[in-house]
This record gives sequence, C-alpha cells and structure tokens, in this order.
Amino acid sequence: MNHTTTLSDPAAFERAYDQHARGVYRAAYRVLGSAAQAQDVVQDVFLKLWREPGKFDARRGELGAYLRLMARSRALDAWREGQAAGRASDRLKLDVALDDGSADEREGDWRTLRDALRGLPAVQREAVVLAYWGGLTADQIARRSNVPLGTAKSRIRLGLARLRLEFEAALPGELAPSL
Repeated sequence: MNHTTTLSDPAAFERAYDQHARGVYRAAYRVLGSAAQAQDVVQDVFLKLWREPGKFDARRGELGAYLRLMARSRALDAWREGQAAGRASDRLKLDVALDDGSADEREGDWRTLRDALRGLPAVQREAVVLAYWGGLTADQIARRSNVPLGTAKSRIRLGLARLRLEFEAALPGELAPSL
C-alpha cells in the first residue's frame, strides 16, 4: 500500500490522526511542559503531514515513530525560541533598569555589572556573556567551548547566581530579582 496516496485521502488521514495524535501530544508535552504549546505542535505536525504526505517513507519506519520524532523536533524548536525570548527579555529588563536615572547612575550601574562579570571565573563569565549578550543557546555554547551541554548550562546558571548576589549587594532591591 502506498502511504502517500493513503495519507492524501481525508478518511485515511483522519484515521492516522485518531491513532497517533495522543502520542504526538505526549512527545511535545514532555519537552514543553505546556498543554497549549503541545497542542500547537500537534496541529503543526499533522498540518505538515497533510500538506506533504510524500515526506513520510514507510520503508524507514512506522508512521507513529515518524510523527513523534517530528513533534519532538518542533517542540525543541519552540522551547529554544522561548529560551531566546526569555534571554532577550532579561537583557531588555537590565537595559531598562540601567537606563533609568541620570547618566552618572547609569555609568555606575554598568561599572557594577562589569565588575561583577570580572569577578566570575573565566568559564562562567564566557558562558553568561555568550548566552545573554551573544544570544547563543546553551547547546551552541557547549559546542563552541567543547564541553558537555550540562556543563555549559551549569556555567550559565552558576554565573547568573553569582551575578545576582553581586547586584543584590550593590544595587537597589528592585533590579536584582529580575536578573
């Protein structure tokens, strides 16, 4: 049976959806932890299957595995976009916080930030700068630094924790928690 032809048929597509939508949802939810985002992934996956049924090749595996893999890939993309948006938001909060007040205050705030960054171990400083000002993901930082992904994530987390402590000591309370 030719799955391309079968999947192009609305009744066969509906059966495929009924049979595999739950597994696709679970795969996306495991990555995203959000029911709404997982539903969006399910919709994207099945829309792509409907538009391009020829991309599925039954000789390479079964349809459910193909759809779950596609869901996981789309969910990871969505997760990464969220992480990048979060970093951009953090940078914007910092920029706005540092832009409030006079030029002298802003210069002092930037000096505090630079001093705090200099106080970090070199590997943590590099990871934080690449993540928050370079816009790189933890995976990109890991590859660039030739370290495991978990190590890159730990460096970012530990570096941010140390920066937060420095800012709590040096700046008014409303800025530090948003870092």
